[in-house]
Amino acid sequence: MEAQPFSSSTFTLKQRPSSSFSTFSPSSLAFVSNNRRRSRRDVQFPRSLSVRASSASESVVTLLDYGAGNVRSVRNAIRHLGFDIKDVQSPEDILNANRLIFPGVGAFAAAMDVLNKTGMAEALCAYIENDRPFLGICLGLQLLFESSEENGPVNGLGLIPGVVGRFDSSNGFRVPHIGWNALQVYKDSDILDDIGNHHVYFVHSYRAMPSDDNKEWVSSTCNYGDKFIASIRRGNVHAVQFHPEKSGDVGLSVLRRFLYPNSHVTKKPTQGKASTLAKRVIACLDVRTNDKGDLVVTKGDQYDVREHTKENEVRNLGKPVELAGQYYKDGADEVSFLNITGFRDFPLGDLPMLKVLRYTSENVFVPLTVGGGIRDFTDANGRYYSSLEVASEYFRSGADKISIGSDAVYAAEEYLKTGVKSGKSSLEQISRVYGNQAVVVSIDPRRVYINSPNDVEFKAIRVTNPGPKGEEYAWYQCTVNGGREGRPIGAYELAKAVEELGAGEILLNCIDCDGQGKGYDLDLIKLISDAVSIPVIASSGAGAVEHFSEVFRKTNASASLAAGIFHRKEVPIQSVKEHLLKEGIEVRL
Repeated sequence: MEAQPFSSSTFTLKQRPSSSFSTFSPSSLAFVSNNRRRSRRDVQFPRSLSVRASSASESVVTLLDYGAGNVRSVRNAIRHLGFDIKDVQSPEDILNANRLIFPGVGAFAAAMDVLNKTGMAEALCAYIENDRPFLGICLGLQLLFESSEENGPVNGLGLIPGVVGRFDSSNGFRVPHIGWNALQVYKDSDILDDIGNHHVYFVHSYRAMPSDDNKEWVSSTCNYGDKFIASIRRGNVHAVQFHPEKSGDVGLSVLRRFLYPNSHVTKKPTQGKASTLAKRVIACLDVRTNDKGDLVVTKGDQYDVREHTKENEVRNLGKPVELAGQYYKDGADEVSFLNITGFRDFPLGDLPMLKVLRYTSENVFVPLTVGGGIRDFTDANGRYYSSLEVASEYFRSGADKISIGSDAVYAAEEYLKTGVKSGKSSLEQISRVYGNQAVVVSIDPRRVYINSPNDVEFKAIRVTNPGPKGEEYAWYQCTVNGGREGRPIGAYELAKAVEELGAGEILLNCIDCDGQGKGYDLDLIKLISDAVSIPVIASSGAGAVEHFSEVFRKTNASASLAAGIFHRKEVPIQSVKEHLLKEGIEVRL
């Protein structure tokens, strides 16, 4: 994953005690190549950088975690496979590693800055050039190349020829590349033996391209507009652009084969029909405390989550951790938690929700999104917390993406008013540090019927179904605070603005359709998905399997989300996918 550049002090190593490099001086390892301006192929290593075989237990994995993003999922996957973890605290820990995993997240420049300043870059290169067991993930692959164009050029480790560049969105492909895509395996890679025709999960805006200079490294590619490098392998050195820790059982098999290279695991028959980027089916869990103080999954009817009974209790559809685990087993491509009491309670004190993420991420190996209360805050004691600190708590607890609602509306309004990106909004802060692919903006619009598109200053469209008085047009007014307050901005204007401010994905709800089971608002979804170049998730209104195929056929939505029909077991996730497959729509099986 990539982000805009941030200073190396953004993630102070004190924030991650288990990964502190502060006790090791960068001068204790010699730097060469004038801060890596020359290719690694032209560099001679100092003789003092000797790689030593580790005397540690065979059940220990050394993890290079420099403190950015969600690495908890990688930790959980490693532990799930029966291994203990040793965190890198000095360059010697890299040199002594029996096996090393580098789950790179964040910005290319920031990662190289940390690696250089802590002495890790030289140790990492020495380790890899001595053919020690190594697995890089996502940015952990990109850093092996000579340089990156991401806010650059920025010099990389220079181990593999090539430059990391941004996907070209001018050809109609949405950037970031988010979702489950297929691999084309070129040579015996060992760790990819179980993938076959299955999808794996990608989330990135930058990629390295295959060439004659690096072809000896390339073990698989993926097609997304262009053919880019999906994995490399040479000897004991492996790296993947996708996220095995988020690719379900198939991804776990990649990690298992790296961790057990001599286990002689029999290659499984290749099953599945992966050929291109799949449409995603996402399970959403609205989480809040009920009147007894218990954290429950609920579901609204046009955002009303209370039963229409004498007791007027909060609708209880299950426990969040258990339901998330079940949806993972059922084949959900992602699980999204929405803390719908987040705007009332201080997020950093919302310990139950953080625990939900931690427990869920231990056994759910697909992407997790969390939203609700992601904003700047000053507590009762006058202490100020930035939205970045709030989001960091969620990432450290297991979230892969965070969803911003009301705060993004206010930021967009200010941006459209002034034309200036302040850099201070939660959307801008978080996307700058963690990357835009880690930030989802949740839009909650309400349909407003009008007689003519000239009646309002916002984008209006002719609607398929006329209004109650025969109105042929409508605009979509955005709301905040759980749909309770309308704002002077339309969904179209908001979507365009948040894309410019750094959003990587849009979750598009519709209050009018919520809980109705009559299908998605296709007019709205087509309007927004045609207007932006980032992925759009269709939400609100699904009641039958046909509604999923309809939204994918008639709009450019990248994913569809549902809640109540899954909670009430009215439509199983597997039934949705089987239907989509029959309709000729690519899905992950």
